[in-house]
Amino acid sequence: MKKLLLVCMLFAISVMSLQANTREEAELVKCVDGDTTHLKVGNEVLKVRYLAIDTPEYTKEKEPYGKEASECVCKLLSEADKIELEYDDGSEKTDKYGRTLAWVYADDRLVQMELVQQGLAEVKYIYGDYAYTDNLQKAQKAAQADKLNIWSNRPYEEKGAKEKAMLGIGGGVLLIVAGLLFAKNKSQRKRMIKKGMRKISQNSKKH
Repeated sequence: MKKLLLVCMLFAISVMSLQANTREEAELVKCVDGDTTHLKVGNEVLKVRYLAIDTPEYTKEKEPYGKEASECVCKLLSEADKIELEYDDGSEKTDKYGRTLAWVYADDRLVQMELVQQGLAEVKYIYGDYAYTDNLQKAQKAAQADKLNIWSNRPYEEKGAKEKAMLGIGGGVLLIVAGLLFAKNKSQRKRMIKKGMRKISQNSKKH
């Protein structure tokens, strides 16, 4: 069994690509709220919806901490020397409303992470194998535990605990195989393989 796992892991490593998600520079046009911004890329102005998070409303409806989330984003972007969009290979490039879905960087700081760490955004709308979901969820747990901002009046709940449970060694192997055979692109395959290897490593320690 150990030999099989070793062969599987070595094979997975050999086919992993170093290809990164696509990034491009942008200019701030208009701050809208905590999870939506108008940015200019080239000659086109895009309405950008921040991938994988949701912040309290601060446009038509005024929700608690909506102002703080909006001001946090606007400050980060307006003071940044460089703004970049990163398109995730595991996500569609636009949503059903025509908004551009992307990771947003202000001087190489991931804006989504800044919001989640401060308890001003919730990790949400995960419809694919996104690059930074795991890190965002870890940051959210810390913000929940510290009862920061939006979590100050909410009981800590581990959402989707059953779905996040470890699949075990067999599940890790299956995830690697699925990545090798069915991933849509190299970037998604790399992430699936990494997750499978991590599951194998974590569960092997229990045996």
